[in-house]
Amino acid sequence: MKPKQFEKRLGQLRSWREYGFILALAERNYPNFALFAELTAPDHGARVRKLLDQGWEMLGSRDHDLDVFQLLTHLSHCAPDPDAHEVYGVQPALTMVELLEQAFLCRVNPDKPRAAAASAASFAVVMTFIEFSEGEGLDEDALVDLFEGHELMQAERGFQEFLLEMLGEARSTDEAWVEALKATAANDGVSNLGLGLDADPQ
Repeated sequence: MKPKQFEKRLGQLRSWREYGFILALAERNYPNFALFAELTAPDHGARVRKLLDQGWEMLGSRDHDLDVFQLLTHLSHCAPDPDAHEVYGVQPALTMVELLEQAFLCRVNPDKPRAAAASAASFAVVMTFIEFSEGEGLDEDALVDLFEGHELMQAERGFQEFLLEMLGEARSTDEAWVEALKATAANDGVSNLGLGLDADPQ
């Protein structure tokens, strides 16, 4: 998918499709948060996992009894403070929380476009990780080349394009469809940084 076409498709997302897109990005980023939480606040991993699952419940059912404002409050209590931690993993963890927050805010104010910013935030996590892990000493041009050809960037791009296709083709959010989207986003517990829940975030 060409960049302009990708941007156009992002801008066309509305209602539950936009919500589902951002929620899926949060799901793919979740292991980044969970790994960081294991080191800093172990109970937060389970709390955010529950909030994510409740987010999927809202996508699959219009008759849910979940209070979005309450979910946002619970989520804010789990957001890591980047000024309180010197380890690299705090930023990907914070981005994951911010993605889930943006998904929930889609339910509060569906008229404000959020998909493009969420997409960019997820790409930025991957780019920063590549630069952190492989980009030392490279100039700007070399970094651009590194990003363009990197398998993690290609995987992120492919994942986001797949989401746009899957959401664009869907006509409803029945249970089977939601479970399929969730499973795709979860990626067997491996994040967009290639980190699994049994990996070392350091």
